Amino acid sequence: MKSLRVDLSERSYDILIERDLISRIGEFVTSKGGKAFVITDSNVAQPYLGKAVKSLEEGGLTVKSVTLPAGEKTKSFSTLPMLYSFALEFGLTRSDVVVTLGGGVIGDLGGFMAATYMRGVNFVQIPTSLLAQVDSSVGGKVGVDLPEGKNLVGAFHQPACVLIDPDTLSTLPAHFLADGMGEVIKYGCIKDEKLFKLLEEIGGDTARLFGHIDDIIYTCVDIKRRVVERDEKESGERKLLNFGHTYGHALEKINNFEMSHGAAVAVGMEYITRISESRGQTRPGCAERIAEVCREYGLNERPSEDIDGIVAAVKNDKKSGRGGLDVVLLKDIGSAYTFRTTADYFRS
Repeated sequence: MKSLRVDLSERSYDILIERDLISRIGEFVTSKGGKAFVITDSNVAQPYLGKAVKSLEEGGLTVKSVTLPAGEKTKSFSTLPMLYSFALEFGLTRSDVVVTLGGGVIGDLGGFMAATYMRGVNFVQIPTSLLAQVDSSVGGKVGVDLPEGKNLVGAFHQPACVLIDPDTLSTLPAHFLADGMGEVIKYGCIKDEKLFKLLEEIGGDTARLFGHIDDIIYTCVDIKRRVVERDEKESGERKLLNFGHTYGHALEKINNFEMSHGAAVAVGMEYITRISESRGQTRPGCAERIAEVCREYGLNERPSEDIDGIVAAVKNDKKSGRGGLDVVLLKDIGSAYTFRTTADYFRS
């Protein structure tokens, strides 16, 4: 088992990474009240919900589960009342625990439900997608989307622990694996040139990728862990984790959230790097390296990129304010920084 500790004083928690960990989660999920409320989705329930519930029950917990439709549209404010009602019917208290079993949508939604139900209950992240395992399950960002944009309602609510089972990736369809690779590539771009070069060397070969996947997950999580410890509430360094996301979130919004997050981030990373290269802010050649590695891992989607719609959506981004907009640029692969500008930067 690989383990990492996120050191946030009284909000500290462990991240555990091990094959077939889902069959043992009952050893690590605790509840003073003896109840666990499991939230999952229709893609994850069939292969993993039964195994998770069995392990929790063997650990002495009384379990209730709810299965939601898979997809970004579930991460909506309108889903929350149903979750609160189910939790109340179950008798869930502040001494109990919410368990999110799924990808980023379930983790964000279930985490926000846990943050707001009875003013906050503990929750445990069990991420089953690559995107969630390398990124969204760690750091305590939880929330829901509004029609006007992604993650516009949310909170910082750190999990009690994060349990990562890389075996769940074996059942992922190719497009979900590609989705997660968008975030993996991001980590190489902003903090780890060695990781980026490894991804270039693997060249999109799925068998070779899975041969390295445990270490890749560990590397990405370790980067995020260290960033979150230094900047939990995103006032400084943590903003670097948004590389490609400002444009990417806008792209998701104008395409009615029918584009995957990883694909949108891939477009965003390449797009903003081409702009920054043209302005002399980034070493020449970085954008083409990003574009090539994204193509190798199946991130080839190019939907509507109406620039007026993009700029309008960026102006609603939570990172935009009276003083302008912080965008994340690269000095070079492995080295990122924030640059204060406006939404019109994307018209360059």
